Amino acid sequence: MSIEIKEVKNTADKKAFVNFPFQLYKKSKMWVPPLKSDELKMLSPETNPAFEFCDSKFWLAVKNGKVVGRIAAIINKAYNEKINKKMGRISRLEFIKDEEVLNSLLSKAETWLKENGMEMVHGPLGFSNLDLQGMLIEGFDYLPSIASVFNMDYYQEMIEKHAYEKEIDWLEFRLSIGEHAVNKASRGAALIAKRYGMEVLHFTKTSEMIPYVKQIFEILNNAFDVLPFVAKLTPKMIDLYSEKYIKFMNPAFVKIVKMGDEIVGFIIGMPSLSEAMQKAGGKLFPFGFWHILKARKAKNNNTLDQLLTGVIPEHQSKGVAVLLFSESQNMMIKKGMKYIETTGVFETNHNVITNWKNYDHIQHKRRRCFIKSLA
Repeated sequence: MSIEIKEVKNTADKKAFVNFPFQLYKKSKMWVPPLKSDELKMLSPETNPAFEFCDSKFWLAVKNGKVVGRIAAIINKAYNEKINKKMGRISRLEFIKDEEVLNSLLSKAETWLKENGMEMVHGPLGFSNLDLQGMLIEGFDYLPSIASVFNMDYYQEMIEKHAYEKEIDWLEFRLSIGEHAVNKASRGAALIAKRYGMEVLHFTKTSEMIPYVKQIFEILNNAFDVLPFVAKLTPKMIDLYSEKYIKFMNPAFVKIVKMGDEIVGFIIGMPSLSEAMQKAGGKLFPFGFWHILKARKAKNNNTLDQLLTGVIPEHQSKGVAVLLFSESQNMMIKKGMKYIETTGVFETNHNVITNWKNYDHIQHKRRRCFIKSLA
């Protein structure tokens, strides 16, 4: 029976779009499900402010009355204006191991992008750099952090048959820390702090962090602006991500550096929520929130997910990041934690990669952004 490609238009379609990965990965021990409520918000202009600068469409692939795949196509007009190119994005691609299903999904998305004037397509990419990015191509035996991705191991081979080629990769590391390394880093960080008159702000309550949220995102916008695929977050997008993440943060793992009256850098870590999110099964209630809050406290949780680090560009040569990492690791030792899961770093970012390799480490995951001409 042929594949029907159905545009997502109503609430039932949106729920089917969000629910499909839960069906696809129901037997997987490595998939970390998102919250269904958050995913539904991303599909509607009423709850996702990215629609103010993005055009998008969502489709389901249906076979024998059953959903067997999904795809989104996004045109990030702000990013295209920034780079002066006509780039379309594929996003949220999921499919069973069926060539006809993938072909139908890609054809629909590519046709829509071409009809809207796009000359190239790349992805998987989301609405912003804080959204889903990349396709996992190495590291299927490791549990991802909530800031990473997981997909079926047959995706790469199948998408490459459709003329998608590598654009760039992200690398992810698992670092092991010990007291000797932490103490050495602390001594270096103390010298940096003294030399430049830096002060580290520590937090014990979420309410103490809130006055700094806007400044954190301003630094993020400036520090990340040079990276691929990044368009600056708008005030409404900042509000969206603040609401999404701040309630889950453990304030002890948020550190901010000041020089005088200026906020110059920040680091945000989080005790790993991966297993808690698996137990939650995509729902906060009735028990999901309890699992997440338990993991958030870092009790019996030996892994920290290093989510975001940002330093104002003009201060990046002063060692601000060294001070931030040192303070984060000091807190890990205090909490009895041993491992850091890094977020994806572009394979071209040699400074960060060299730093991670100074630790007892494994480079265990690789995810890829693919690109294809629509000519």
